[in-house]
Amino acid sequence: MPAVVRSGLSSEEASLNPNSCIRQVHRWLSIIFTGAVIADFVAMALGKPPSWVVYAPLLPLFLLLFTGLYLFALPYAARWRSVQRSSG
Repeated sequence: MPAVVRSGLSSEEASLNPNSCIRQVHRWLSIIFTGAVIADFVAMALGKPPSWVVYAPLLPLFLLLFTGLYLFALPYAARWRSVQRSSG
């Protein structure tokens, strides 16, 4: 019996696919970012938080920006590659 199949890929194939890895990293970064923002609001409600708490959400936010832009560009890059192959 094959491994768990999601979207047509087995678990072994999905782990080898860099796009799948980027998507998984993006999902985990969103969870980390959400937790950092919630912690920031809780710290602000308790008084003046230290600066590292205020700036903690920025690192996951910038990483989310880069992974999100990559995932956004994937369909356009695939379409461009298919046009290049068909014309070449």
